[in-house]
Amino acid sequence: MKILLINGHPDSESYNHALAESYIKGATNSGAEVKQINVAELSFNPNLKFGYRMRTELEPDLLKAQDSIQWADHIVWIYPVWWGSVPALMKGFLDRVLLPGFAFKKREGSVWWDKYLTGKTCRIICTLDQPAWYYRWINNRPSSMAMKKLTMNFIGIKKVRITSIGPLRLSKEEFRQKWLRKVEQLGFKNM
Repeated sequence: MKILLINGHPDSESYNHALAESYIKGATNSGAEVKQINVAELSFNPNLKFGYRMRTELEPDLLKAQDSIQWADHIVWIYPVWWGSVPALMKGFLDRVLLPGFAFKKREGSVWWDKYLTGKTCRIICTLDQPAWYYRWINNRPSSMAMKKLTMNFIGIKKVRITSIGPLRLSKEEFRQKWLRKVEQLGFKNM
């Protein structure tokens, strides 16, 4: 299995980076091929300045990211939920990378589109400052649902699993270690 892990947290010392390392450890131990993208380490303008009206040339890091997305059988997104959404830099990455002609194509004279990234699977791992049950049942998982339905499903990735980890704020080391072990197991199972 070819796995691409995309870490959307801008802080290289975050718990999200520890989760990414755990997932990669598990996946590598299972024999999977793994590539990683840390969005914060890329050199690109996150602003899709002209929308789709006019093309903005992709920077080399984004071209390489597109190649990695195309290569992968399974894509893992790790990010914190901030204000019910993904971090701004990760949103810019999504805007700039998942472009028409690469991830989808709108049909001429139609509201429908062709999905170009079919046949892949996905895991979303998001961290929260609220309990995971509250995020799901009270807030309806806004960032996870946007990533699953309005982004991944839109480009053709139908099988999307979600892991919500929280609350991290005020969590104890035991809680964090337990989740590192769980995420390592997800990696080992290529899920």
